[in-house]
Amino acid sequence: MPTPQSAASIDAVLNAAGAIILGKDREIRMALTCLLARGHLLIEDVPGVGKTILAHLLARLLGLVFQRIQFTSDLLPADILGVSVFDRDSGSFRFHPGPIFAGVILADEINRATPKAQSALLEAMEERQVTAEGETRPLPHPFFVIATQNPAHQIGTFPLPESQLDRFLMRIALGYPDRAAERELLSGADRRDMVAALVPLLSAESVLDLQQQAMRIHASPALIDYVQALVEHTRHAPEFAAGLSPRAALGLLASARAWALIEQRDHVLPEDLQAVLPAVAGHRLRLANGGDTTVAIRQLIEAVPIP
Repeated sequence: MPTPQSAASIDAVLNAAGAIILGKDREIRMALTCLLARGHLLIEDVPGVGKTILAHLLARLLGLVFQRIQFTSDLLPADILGVSVFDRDSGSFRFHPGPIFAGVILADEINRATPKAQSALLEAMEERQVTAEGETRPLPHPFFVIATQNPAHQIGTFPLPESQLDRFLMRIALGYPDRAAERELLSGADRRDMVAALVPLLSAESVLDLQQQAMRIHASPALIDYVQALVEHTRHAPEFAAGLSPRAALGLLASARAWALIEQRDHVLPEDLQAVLPAVAGHRLRLANGGDTTVAIRQLIEAVPIP
């Protein structure tokens, strides 16, 4: 069970974020779940719906160092990782860390960069370290990558390979605001100014503590049976060309634990798995006949009985 202080901190972060990104409470909750599950988040949507603001305000509220990397077609791996520069005074090379050395990284429009630049993120996302010029350097803890991706049909995009998509624990979309939320956006203060005025509600140490609490949320044997049943169904059902991997199963359980923590419970319910399944599985599953996986995941939840 989360401590009263932790529960209050989580609620404060959700409320503060919801006051800036209007009408997207579930998406904000999913992003925080991804962070507490020690994963990385992919946001796929059209430009201008608040993806960048979401990343910036989460870093601000959580008290983490924020860096934005704008992915373009001429981006090089050294622009992400850093480079050694010769220091005339010392007569030696000195490493200048790149923007990857921060707590929250916004990889903006990641699919506008070439695969070579995209691959520079792989080791950082998986190992929480980077290797630059033959030396391995650890990254800060916590370390959270939020990547934004424009729809694949837009001009100048390079599709992310399956191996890189799998590094993202979750994929979400923000979508357009409803009429009431958009009206408040149009008549209210600039959202960037509101983010700049925010004060941190947590710190890096408290975020790490919440991540540890999420890992300790109890998952019963029957709940793990349900995870396995969902995963095995995707591997054998004819509508799926490729099923969920063991890494996806681990991510599903970790996400459900973090979701339960946010819901202020000390155990995982089947409803927690169902809540996070679309975000965890949507970008990993491929349908045999192509198309969107949203309907297939809904049918998956209906087809697999709860133990």
